[in-house]
Amino acid sequence: MATKPLIKALTEAGLGSRRRMAEAIKQGRVKVNDKIVESFNHPVDPGKDRVSLNGQAIDLKPDKIICLMLNKPEGIVSTVSDEKGRRTVVDILPKKYQSHRLYPVGRLDIDTTGLLLLTNDGDLTYRLTHPKFEYEKEYLVAIKGNLNADEKQQLQRGILLEDGMTHPAKIREITLPPFNYSVTIHEGRKRQVRRMFERLRHTVVALKRIRIGKLQLGDLKEGEVRHLNPKEIAALLNE
Repeated sequence: MATKPLIKALTEAGLGSRRRMAEAIKQGRVKVNDKIVESFNHPVDPGKDRVSLNGQAIDLKPDKIICLMLNKPEGIVSTVSDEKGRRTVVDILPKKYQSHRLYPVGRLDIDTTGLLLLTNDGDLTYRLTHPKFEYEKEYLVAIKGNLNADEKQQLQRGILLEDGMTHPAKIREITLPPFNYSVTIHEGRKRQVRRMFERLRHTVVALKRIRIGKLQLGDLKEGEVRHLNPKEIAALLNE
């Protein structure tokens, strides 16, 4: 079997995002043939080499590639496990998927609903989470009252937050109770949409993601999942 870079082998095995695997390698938590390896590009033969993460042997031969779209409900955390004992997105998957090593691609806040992807495809995870690819993410936003013209312009120009200026957002008014605005961004800062509105002294009372790139949530019901078809995956990878 051909060799591949260690970080690619780990992400393709569905062990986590590229960022998470990079941290594990840098922290000396990954061994190849019983030796700690700190190079992301260390060549690994999945058919021959023994690899462990945190002392646990791992199977580098990836499961069948799975990519699910979930309409995440409110009150569910976008992680595989939670130290506070809260329900996670993995907990609410149908049982037939819970034995697979599926990881959420990015996150949605516990109070945010809508489109979330879970996959064991390392390449797709990397594409969708790395800032250089700049995938658009569209949200429906509910606030009390309305934005004035100046506030809309501020969002469209960029808002200064504690971690820097945001990139320009697209915003339009909608009538889809309880939501009254659609906001599109292509960054992935923590709680970004909520913080943008808070900066304008508007509290977001409901937030739902409905699109990533060209992929639409559509009519998928809250709490339900569906497989992405090959055409949808190809569109995300080639966008």
